[in-house]
Amino acid sequence: MDRKSIVNAICDQADDFLAGVRRRDEARAGIAEVLTMHHRALPPAEKKAVIDDVMRILDAEGFFEQAAGGDEGGPSANGD
Repeated sequence: MDRKSIVNAICDQADDFLAGVRRRDEARAGIAEVLTMHHRALPPAEKKAVIDDVMRILDAEGFFEQAAGGDEGGPSANGD
């Protein structure tokens, strides 16, 4: 499988395996874990490139802003 296909597959699954992740370092660790489970033979330099590509795409898609959005902007405690 080529790098672009691996990156796309991981990005497609990110909402599931990164559910609740708000920090980029946690996301990098989760992506690395997926690579270890599914692409064990990938050389370290290629794994780093995949992780960097996935993080770049997730950032561009606003993944971390969505995850961090939480309750902000919702109704206030006094009912306004």
